[in-house]
Amino acid sequence: QVQLVESGGGLVQPGGSLRLSCAASGGIFRAYDMGWYRQAPGKQRELVAVIFGGGSTNYVDSVKGRFTISRDNAKNLVYLQMNSLKPEDTAVYYCNARNRFEMYWGQGTQVTVSS
Repeated sequence: QVQLVESGGGLVQPGGSLRLSCAASGGIFRAYDMGWYRQAPGKQRELVAVIFGGGSTNYVDSVKGRFTISRDNAKNLVYLQMNSLKPEDTAVYYCNARNRFEMYWGQGTQVTVSS
């Protein structure tokens, strides 16, 4: 059983930056692909970024060039650096861990981009 705890959300002005963190416990961290999802009010949850166990990454087109996902396997942490934030980035952001057999979610952290 893997537990995921997100932190780092908050209120930021357009153009600002935030860094989200996700602390994982209870499993072999490097064996999981780690992702960040988000869900805005009235919308479906969408994959924002993923970092695979080997370190390669993928991003949704809307955040390419602005967001960076990274992981620290020694500390069981995954990060999402978000720059040049836009109001449309406002959502609850969820950390996700998955491998071939199982998938886990964090409780989510709110990100609000507003002036």
